[in-house]
Amino acid sequence: MSERPASFKDLCIDAVDPVRLGHFWAAALDLELQQRDDGMVLLTGPTERDTVWLNRVPEPVTVKQRVHLDVHAAAVEDVLDLGATPVDLESFRWKVLRDPEGGELCVFEREQVPARRLYEVVVDAADPARLAQWWAELVGGRWSADEEHGWAGVEEIPGAPFDYLVFVPVPEPKTVKNRIHWDVDAVDVELLVDRGARVLRAPDDEISWTVLADPEGNEFCAF
Repeated sequence: MSERPASFKDLCIDAVDPVRLGHFWAAALDLELQQRDDGMVLLTGPTERDTVWLNRVPEPVTVKQRVHLDVHAAAVEDVLDLGATPVDLESFRWKVLRDPEGGELCVFEREQVPARRLYEVVVDAADPARLAQWWAELVGGRWSADEEHGWAGVEEIPGAPFDYLVFVPVPEPKTVKNRIHWDVDAVDVELLVDRGARVLRAPDDEISWTVLADPEGNEFCAF
């Protein structure tokens, strides 16, 4: 049995219009969009771990997201042409945009664009080093912290379709449900709880998975 209690499964994005937002992310990440008979929208790629689920929700974006995606692109104009809008194109070496529903994303321009367009999953945090270590111990990978800038990250997560899970320091607390989360395959949900996760919703007549929160309240699902 693996020493890790869980492994990375896939990403999920909340959307008021999953088809519309799905077409944007499919193009940005070079994935294929599928609409299932049950109404679910998913993006598929070379492996099951590349799958991105689009979940329909009634509430629009109202505050800055605590989780966003960083993507590779030849030029920021390529992503703007897909329906994104600019937020800050000058202050950083990356470009800050909003997707068609207002969710933040960052574009890293590359002379040679990697085949896998998803670069990083970035999470706002009160204690980045603590969360990076917690997730590394949960799903594997190597964590490190940049004491000068305050951020921390996990790299080489087994099976993850991105290079880094990054935690950046912010002063404001979490106030609403994250619109982006990731799922894990778990050996036993109780092992996650023993390590500090909190059960938000147990399996019931509607769902067969468990909804949990990490030590800072970030939602994730365990299968």
